[in-house]
Amino acid sequence: MFYIHKAACISPQQTFGDIDIEQLHVAVDNKLYAIEPKYPHFNGNALRRMSKSTRMGAGAALPLLADNDKPNGIIIGTQVSGMEENGKFLNQIIEYNEDMLTPGSFVQGTPNTISSQIALINNNKNYNLTHVHRGLAFENAALDAAMLVNENPAHTYLLGGVDEISANNYTLDTLGGWFKKEPCPSDGLYNSTTAGSLSGEGATMFTVSGNQAGAIAKLSAITTIHSSDVAVVKERIKNFISKELPDGKKIDLLLTGENGDARVFPFYQACEEILDDQTAIARFKHMSGEYPTASSFALWLACNFVGGILNIPRHMIKRHGDLKSLKNILVYNTHKVGQHGCMLVNVA
Repeated sequence: MFYIHKAACISPQQTFGDIDIEQLHVAVDNKLYAIEPKYPHFNGNALRRMSKSTRMGAGAALPLLADNDKPNGIIIGTQVSGMEENGKFLNQIIEYNEDMLTPGSFVQGTPNTISSQIALINNNKNYNLTHVHRGLAFENAALDAAMLVNENPAHTYLLGGVDEISANNYTLDTLGGWFKKEPCPSDGLYNSTTAGSLSGEGATMFTVSGNQAGAIAKLSAITTIHSSDVAVVKERIKNFISKELPDGKKIDLLLTGENGDARVFPFYQACEEILDDQTAIARFKHMSGEYPTASSFALWLACNFVGGILNIPRHMIKRHGDLKSLKNILVYNTHKVGQHGCMLVNVA
């Protein structure tokens, strides 16, 4: 599909700047808030006008576009980015009786604000698209990037996934049972037997192309599945591995989005059963929390692991295997039971 050359991540962990994923930053009131940097690329006035998701998205992207690099396309996956500002604008309509409304929240209240802001700052007039597909938004953005790379292997594209904790969405998802109602510590998430998970947010950006030189990892295949039947999902994942993994190769690490929600645990358990007992298993939702594009955070981790940049911290490991030489990583994530995505990440 494509090679990944650079990656940047703003998350609830120390993943931006001086990276340290060994120390686990825990949830506050069942929410894992992103640790935002000082954003040296923006002045104060620009920051004040940006929504949180725009700050995080542009803040993660700009370090990858140093030396005035202009990618041939900007492709973002998101679900709830801009909803906080959208809510503010709608409240203003009521509060000010449709008079004297401030335009800032209106302008920042749409998901494509992130890709647009990056393009404006980068003076980039190339391909620009935002995918909003609930829990498969990032996977669809990655497929879009893959098709572009297939047509233009020498071109470079900026690919990203961004979502924020929005007050309105958090309330609705909590009422829907998707977030824990009882206190749940991050380090005890996988011991939970109730419905729901921890709420999270983050922004992850990648520069991708068809050029192998200088790449840190390769994303060789993606599949998406729409089903609430465990047997169907298990068979689809099994077929995906059989089709996409070269003969004689094996999955060295399964990186799953297991999130402490009893309703989705059977899907992750079924995926684990496909692989042999020697396959290492790691989990990441206690670090990122649950949000629609959390799979982009998983891809950032996989790139760093397969590229030998970072070691897998102990708090992520569910089952030890041979972690000394990681060449093939399977990332599996499900969102709200019905949407599933698999990504196969290989050493470049």
